[in-house]
Amino acid sequence: MSAFTGLARRDTALTELMDDPDCDPRALAATYRRFDVVNRLVSAWGHVYRTRVRPELIALGRPARVLDLGSGGGDVVARLAELASRDGLEVEWVGADPDPRAHEAARLRERPGVRFVSRGSRELIEAGERFDLVLSNHVLHHLDEASLAAFADDSLALSRGAVLHTDIARGRLAYGLYAVGIAPLSAGTFLRVDGLRSIRRSYRAAELAAALGTPWVVETPAPFRVLATARGRARD
Repeated sequence: MSAFTGLARRDTALTELMDDPDCDPRALAATYRRFDVVNRLVSAWGHVYRTRVRPELIALGRPARVLDLGSGGGDVVARLAELASRDGLEVEWVGADPDPRAHEAARLRERPGVRFVSRGSRELIEAGERFDLVLSNHVLHHLDEASLAAFADDSLALSRGAVLHTDIARGRLAYGLYAVGIAPLSAGTFLRVDGLRSIRRSYRAAELAAALGTPWVVETPAPFRVLATARGRARD
């Protein structure tokens, strides 16, 4: 079966190279570093920030706390922090990832107002953490059915405001464009192999809506992207 034929359904049997605890550490580190460029090109966080994150933070009228669950190498947190700073918004940004390798990479991006913790969502809840907004990038397609339900529920429990989960939308055009476009950035990294596997594991909008159920709303904020939104239920 060709990759294009396989895109008709999610290929949940695939695993990504960087998820292997014994993967090449140099290639992993290079992958984390180059995620910054890749996410700027494909993740649509600039649009999501302008239309979702910034209005939410402004409406608070006070300093905010924002959590990125499964923050990986920390580039999304760093970018959003930069955008918020330009807008004069006072925000404490926290990136959380239970993978110590991701945490090690993300800590290189720490600065005043931006910090990273090696914790999962359940550990954050048990520690009594609460945030004004919770988000994630490219996490949902990694999860099996039970883990997706737990991750989504935990994110609602951690947020007093919006919850925003963005991911890739599976499709032939996305697969073909990524396969060609990633070539200049992929040497010495897992970007090409893992990116294509990610697309094959990812949801289409209707599939993600069905998998998440109430109270989630799933939209397509940009080509080849899905965005799942809900209001959190955390209380001080």
